[in-house]
Amino acid sequence: MLNVKPKKHLGQHFLLDTNIAKNIVDALTGHKNYEVVLELGPGTGVLTNFLIEKKDIDFHLCEIDRESATYLRKKYPTLSSKLIEGDFLQLRLDSLFNKPFALIGNFPYNISSQIFFKVLEYKNSVPEIVCMLQKEVAQRIASPPGNKDYGILSVFLQAYYTIEYLFTVPPHVFDPPPKVQSGVIRLRRNEVAALECDEALFFKVVKQGFNNRRKTLRNSLKPLGLSPELLVNPLLDKRAEQLSVADFVYLTQQFSAML
Repeated sequence: MLNVKPKKHLGQHFLLDTNIAKNIVDALTGHKNYEVVLELGPGTGVLTNFLIEKKDIDFHLCEIDRESATYLRKKYPTLSSKLIEGDFLQLRLDSLFNKPFALIGNFPYNISSQIFFKVLEYKNSVPEIVCMLQKEVAQRIASPPGNKDYGILSVFLQAYYTIEYLFTVPPHVFDPPPKVQSGVIRLRRNEVAALECDEALFFKVVKQGFNNRRKTLRNSLKPLGLSPELLVNPLLDKRAEQLSVADFVYLTQQFSAML
């Protein structure tokens, strides 16, 4: 059997603990009754071992590492036609799947944010995500307003998903051990079909608000132009990390009214 070595340039840290792997797979709930599940970066197949046992799902894998892909094809010959060999960030997911699909995986820590921005492009096709990330990133995504961890990605994802931090994973259960702890989170699509504002402008307002997160919004949003009415709004006395998704939607509506 081919021996797969983790590759630093791909951010690979192979999970060794099968109990943790089972807990990650068991965190899938079938939210909104999806049938398709895509495992991202299966590596040596520690999650795959449990996912392949689920007979009620249409299971697919995406792996960028050729060595891992070769190993997985030999280990799971029945999955060969379901293995997508390529870069997830470059995939046209709407051409691969014509129905909703869940995402699961030990996401490469160096591109985890990029993965979530990709997910946002397909948010109406991805009802559930269960993933392991660097603990700091996982906490940031799940953090509520008013917390120092709360940031741009928190707002963007919480606009469309209900997010739970599930559990922490120590470094020693990986090969090689990462220098940080890991965290497992679950995201489930909420009932917001679309925000009640211009979504492109919403993203712009949120990014600008957090651009100088120590400043009040009155200062950080100044480059977008503030009307006299908005300038005196008490919401602008706050910092970006203190605002909920609904607050940012409201601010976006105010900026839209100025245009």
